[in-house]
Amino acid sequence: MQKAFTKQEYQQYVEKVSPKSKTLRNTLRAFLVGGLICTVGQFINNLLTARGLNKEVASNLTSLILIFLGALLTGLNVYDELGKYAGAGSIVPITGFANSIVSPAMEFKSEGYIMGVGSRMFAIAGPVLVYGISAAVISGIFYYLLRF
Repeated sequence: MQKAFTKQEYQQYVEKVSPKSKTLRNTLRAFLVGGLICTVGQFINNLLTARGLNKEVASNLTSLILIFLGALLTGLNVYDELGKYAGAGSIVPITGFANSIVSPAMEFKSEGYIMGVGSRMFAIAGPVLVYGISAAVISGIFYYLLRF
């Protein structure tokens, strides 16, 4: 029969077997990758603005391009590897939204691209959009009420 641990012995055991935290390294990676994604977005926006598009159209097209790139890189299994390396740095920008929609849908590739991937993508996007729109409406109401 095994002897019971005291609180101090248990704490020492936990510290011994627990993996060491790599907070500084993970934070640096998240900052660099997230910043790189945002820098690419700003480059695209500057390029579109330099081509003569007004700022609103350029911003909308930049968002569209980044979502497309995030979905494409997810489909090619590149974005998942980036996520393993960067952690939160890859999910915070708009490309992380595209990854969160496409990644689960890729599991249904064996059912075909239309009935498998396509249909699952919209099934997954629905709750995300509903939550996002609902949160925007509620925060807008709070903003309106607290503004006075």
